Amino acid sequence: TDDDMFSHVFCENSKKLINVHLFALAAKYYSLSCLGVCTPLEDVLEALRGDNRGITGIKTDEFMNNKKSHEVQVMSELVDKIANYCGIKQVIDIGSGKGYLSSFLSMQYNLKVYGIDSSNTNTNGAYERNRKLKKHWRAYQSRGRANRKSQSLEKANDRPVESETKCKAISEKPLNSDSSLQSQDQVTIQDFVPSCGFTEIATSETSKQTEVVLVARTQSDESRLSEEVLTVLSVLPADAVEVFSSSQCNCGELCEKEKVQRKMASLKAKASKLSESNLYFPLTSCITAETELSDIIADLEDCMMVGLHTCGDLAANTLRIFTAKPEIKAVCSVGCCYHLLSEQFENQEDCPEEVWGFPMCQYLKDKGWCCGRNARMSACLALERVAVGQMLPTESLFYRAVLQVIIEEIYGVTKSDRHVGKTFSKSSSFIDYVRKSLKKLGLNDSKLPDSCIMDYYEKYKHRMNELEAFNMLKVVLAPCVEVLILLDRLCYLKEQDNIAWSGLVKLFDPVKSPRCYAVIALKKQSC
Repeated sequence: TDDDMFSHVFCENSKKLINVHLFALAAKYYSLSCLGVCTPLEDVLEALRGDNRGITGIKTDEFMNNKKSHEVQVMSELVDKIANYCGIKQVIDIGSGKGYLSSFLSMQYNLKVYGIDSSNTNTNGAYERNRKLKKHWRAYQSRGRANRKSQSLEKANDRPVESETKCKAISEKPLNSDSSLQSQDQVTIQDFVPSCGFTEIATSETSKQTEVVLVARTQSDESRLSEEVLTVLSVLPADAVEVFSSSQCNCGELCEKEKVQRKMASLKAKASKLSESNLYFPLTSCITAETELSDIIADLEDCMMVGLHTCGDLAANTLRIFTAKPEIKAVCSVGCCYHLLSEQFENQEDCPEEVWGFPMCQYLKDKGWCCGRNARMSACLALERVAVGQMLPTESLFYRAVLQVIIEEIYGVTKSDRHVGKTFSKSSSFIDYVRKSLKKLGLNDSKLPDSCIMDYYEKYKHRMNELEAFNMLKVVLAPCVEVLILLDRLCYLKEQDNIAWSGLVKLFDPVKSPRCYAVIALKKQSC
């Protein structure tokens, strides 16, 4: 058995680690990559198969760093396919931050996105960034206009065959409403995922493609002025151009100015139709499990929720809102900051009404399972990065460890709501680090001479290698703790009666983006 295989990792009496090699093997054995519980991203994309819709690709690395570009490119493609499959055009981005994902979903995939973040600073920044991004977007529109026209004409010739195949594929895969959640993992996604109006959205896409062709033809027949007007109008807000009425001109024959004005209004209407859902709305609100989205979003409709690195309890609350609200048809959530999760059984406090970040599923609740802050902190470490040579910041960790000894022994403080943050990178020496940290913690450093600070440093300096070894063991254990948290969320979804399919999917390269696993779920058709 597994217990026998790893029974000699720790000493039976002292419980101390005695076999590091077995410890590393056991940790690998219980990682997500070895447990076989994840659904490959390629399989999910294939199950959600559909038209690529001829979208001209955008180089996100022109607007984002390498990590964020990788995350946004991969996740947005998946979100678009889910939305297209379910026949929905509205996306709610929870914890949207600076709006990287929201902007991209809106501009690249023509989705109507509401980005909700608790920080007003982030919301304002996202709005300003999106405004600037639209300026760059004009270049992409101009560059891709010829491609879209030719692609639309090609699709017009192939459409009857494609539509027939698509309808046949959907009709051959009806939702089995009697299927139990326990059998979810034994079937393909398309056996369970509802069509959610897929045929209707396909018809809508056909209509939009026809409009593209019509507008392209109109532009070719119009003057250069008209073409430039459309380019400008397509990036302006809906109320930026005044529509002129014919009653404003009393001449028997329309003057040249009136013709231009009418042409502008006509082109504006066409551009508005084509980009009707190409909208992004940054909003500020603190999301909890009890949040009523309709109070935040006036025109809430059938939609899906997404979250790219939702922090702490926000990832858990995203799943709770998804299961509770019938209008939310799908969810794709990548969590992070496990150390900020609230735990029901961590302090053994009896608060039955409280909504906790962990555990979520009834199975772990019944067992009273607790990770603890140290374990959750370990889950945030990046094993894959360490494996390729991106070593842990040993010196800053050592500074932090010695600082803790100082504040406990000198100030008698064992707990604080304040944080040291990134003080190490702003410090010129250990003495400077300690003094800056004490000020951040609200402690008086005047009674602490430099010599005393350096005495602590010298006392523990020879143990830096021990600290490094300890932290490496934590890194090895990190995937196991992350498994527990992610499987808890997946099991919670499996316990719900209204879920058609749910799974864990590895979205990102873990070296580029260590928190790389997405929890994905789709509702049953009737839910």
